[in-house]
Amino acid sequence: MDILKNVSERFIKYAKIDTQSIEDSNTFPSTLKQLDLARLLFAECEEIGLCDIRLDDYGYVTATLPADNHSEIPVVGFIAHYDTSPDASDTGVLPKIIKNYDGNDIHPSHDINISPIEFPELKNYIGQDIITASGNTLLGADDKAGIAEILTALEYLKENPDIKRGNIRICFTPDEEVGHGADHFDVPGFGAAFAYTVDGGELGELEGESFNAALARIDITGKSVHPGYAKDVMVNAALLAAELVNLLPAEESPANTQGYEGFYHVTNISGTVEHAQVKIIIRDFDRNNFHNRKSFIRGTVEQLNADYDNAFCLEIVNQYFNMAEPLEKFPHILEIAKQAMTEAGIRPAIKPIRGGTDGCRLSYMGLPCPNIFTGGHNFHGPYEYIPIQSMGKAVETIVNICKLVAD
Repeated sequence: MDILKNVSERFIKYAKIDTQSIEDSNTFPSTLKQLDLARLLFAECEEIGLCDIRLDDYGYVTATLPADNHSEIPVVGFIAHYDTSPDASDTGVLPKIIKNYDGNDIHPSHDINISPIEFPELKNYIGQDIITASGNTLLGADDKAGIAEILTALEYLKENPDIKRGNIRICFTPDEEVGHGADHFDVPGFGAAFAYTVDGGELGELEGESFNAALARIDITGKSVHPGYAKDVMVNAALLAAELVNLLPAEESPANTQGYEGFYHVTNISGTVEHAQVKIIIRDFDRNNFHNRKSFIRGTVEQLNADYDNAFCLEIVNQYFNMAEPLEKFPHILEIAKQAMTEAGIRPAIKPIRGGTDGCRLSYMGLPCPNIFTGGHNFHGPYEYIPIQSMGKAVETIVNICKLVAD
């Protein structure tokens, strides 16, 4: 098998299928178009020769690569999601390959420029082949690259039965990008002792820590009257929304934080004089700081309600928690991934996820599940790219994990 050709062709095929999820949907998956890729993945599992293939009513695709006479080996799982972010368009994605990257600017389209000045990590991939989109869409490496890498690894193992391994379980999930990827995940039915989400970024990333995460939704009720006669009567909900946002600490936004620093991130503002809404995601690695951030939002809204006659209605919903807490009990799972990367010639880059994966919730649901790299960069927008050679290394890492579990 030509691994690089196999994994890149798979990924490009998946990237062309629109699977964007949406927030505030009443269905699961949130968009029915996600199932177009789910059905294709079901068929590919059949073509590879996997067993126990299932596409359930919720859109989860599961399958097994069975072991031969090695039932004593723990079952390991690999998980990736097939939806893409609502942050940028996934319609009409046309992946393009830049062969033998020369270290200069990449121009996916006439108005998009991926420059090593702005993105210096590009210099790490001189001489390699890089996939980008061709316009003002995202590429979809988050997480269609993870799916391509998992299936390529399983196809390789299927073609090399001499490699000792146990049963391998896989699952491809919908709606991860909108925080619901684990809502209907059947952990007992999945049957793995532990798993890895293949949903990380650049080559070598290994993540066993994540944010604690919550969403604050603030609805604001105004009073609309004719602006010519509005004095002391009009209450402009849109202006109140702006006032709320201005009370957030500017230095604690995503653009001004890194590493273990938490943030407030305004993801949506909409409104008229009569009604407005603000959505803010709250993130922090430390549980106490996370609690304090939620308290800050509550206190801010309480103060505004005192000033504006209870015009604000706040709802805060927890989304997931730092997976470091449950993973502390299973240090060997991270060690296996570290060794698998080392044996693939990769230096593991152990870092916290400044975001979340399905594994965050699954680790609390009884399935320990750290996250490993896909090789992609600049997810969720038109500056996204992924080196094909990094995808090949992800395939090698997955294969090595299966070998190490057997040992």
